[in-house]
Amino acid sequence: MSKKSNTSKRDSAALVYSSGKTVTEVAREIGVSPEGLRNWVNQDKVDRVRGRPAR
Repeated sequence: MSKKSNTSKRDSAALVYSSGKTVTEVAREIGVSPEGLRNWVNQDKVDRVRGRPAR
């Protein structure tokens, strides 16, 4: 089982916020594309502003 399947989009975004690493570095570590992770982070920011629970 890959790291990707063990990490939710919300957890991945939180890792970017808390790690001090770039999106590209975190994406490489968890086995997803940088573009995909960047989209998850951007969507998480939108959801937080709108007060929606994370997916």
